Amino acid sequence: MKFLIVILLSLLSLCAFSQSLQLHYDFRHTIAPKRNPKNFPTLYFEYYKQLDTGKLFIKPGSFLLKTQADFTGDQDNIGKYYMQVSQEFRFWRPKFFIDLQYSGGLGITTPRQYSYYILNTYSAGISYPFKIGQAYLSSILFYRYVPYSKPSNDFLYTMYFYHGLFNYKAEIAGDFSIWTENRNHGDDATKGQSGKRFFFFAEPQAWYNINKKFSVGSKVNMFYHVNTIDNVLEIYPTAAIRWKL
Repeated sequence: MKFLIVILLSLLSLCAFSQSLQLHYDFRHTIAPKRNPKNFPTLYFEYYKQLDTGKLFIKPGSFLLKTQADFTGDQDNIGKYYMQVSQEFRFWRPKFFIDLQYSGGLGITTPRQYSYYILNTYSAGISYPFKIGQAYLSSILFYRYVPYSKPSNDFLYTMYFYHGLFNYKAEIAGDFSIWTENRNHGDDATKGQSGKRFFFFAEPQAWYNINKKFSVGSKVNMFYHVNTIDNVLEIYPTAAIRWKL
């Protein structure tokens, strides 16, 4: 872990910071009250930097750090925390990158004995950034390892996109991912299950820039088998503000 922190700090020191702090209000209880006990605010911190000078033998590509805190607990305390960090690099001329990613977190429930970990998940894959017109995209195919008691080894596909509109007065951005996991995790809750379960997650978002620092917008969180094993597509929009640091 110390080695990972040193690497990340070294990469960040190579460039100026580009960060944003986002506050969203999630309306999922209003949309699906039987599945969600309450609406809640969520605080996001995102750092993203495209870095590929082409001058070094090992050429770092884009770096992403994203944290999410859902205020779903009693008295609007933090009930869920999630973190994702990824780094691209290459040591060849074609602009295909090796992409390494880590994610993990935890959730606190009422009653407390049902609290849970979002297991550490490790992914490695190949990414390809490209443009279509004025839109920027990145396509990534990962090998994904989740260390359940019975580990799951799977493929994960992710697409990131960004497009500035009206001379960047407005922005459309986001990502979507599809993957599979073992139904049987090696615990009592999944004992006797077999095969794979399909997952889908997306978070398209739209922003209107009031000025260079402050924006208003919305994100649409889309889940399939992420929050529940029921075969239902969940779609929950937010109202949001963003501050670029």
